[in-house]
Amino acid sequence: MRPAAKGLDWPALMRVGLHGLGLAPDIFWALTPVELQVMLGNSAQQKPMLSNGLAALMAAYPDKDKGPNNG
Repeated sequence: MRPAAKGLDWPALMRVGLHGLGLAPDIFWALTPVELQVMLGNSAQQKPMLSNGLAALMAAYPDKDKGPNNG
């Protein structure tokens, strides 16, 4: 049995579009989902690296000791 598909949160999208972006209803409803996503900003943007990401990066690429005169 497949889980039910999660639909769009239309009340939240309408709040952000009509109130947050100040769009008129006819403009909001004429937008494609991609256009609305662009107006809201790309949520897939790279997120900041947290300490666990930095630790993994440092473990994967450790500094090499170049001697006592290394910066």
